Amino acid sequence: MDNPKQSLRPKSIFDRERIYREQLLTLDDLLDFKRQLLFEIKNMFKELVGQPTRKWLKTHEVRKMLNISHGTIHTLRVNGTLPFTKIGNIIYYDEEDIKKMLESRKANRK
Repeated sequence: MDNPKQSLRPKSIFDRERIYREQLLTLDDLLDFKRQLLFEIKNMFKELVGQPTRKWLKTHEVRKMLNISHGTIHTLRVNGTLPFTKIGNIIYYDEEDIKKMLESRKANRK
């Protein structure tokens, strides 16, 4: 059996496997990898956009999330469709209430 101390010793340059030209990385390879990695990261962020991570959202966040105008969100508040909480001059919406409103308005297609 091999001595454990001998196996920890680095191999000489002559004992290593041979590296072929096809196995070498070029700068172009690294740039391609960088582009692919950045593309994947950007796609992950795009998937997260519009998905609230907090329980309470402000009016501008809800408008952006639902892609609705200021007048539309005001109408939803006034007619009681979308519950809200007002503290000072800031209006907050519960994320769960938004989900419930969307579920209750879901059209049944047959």
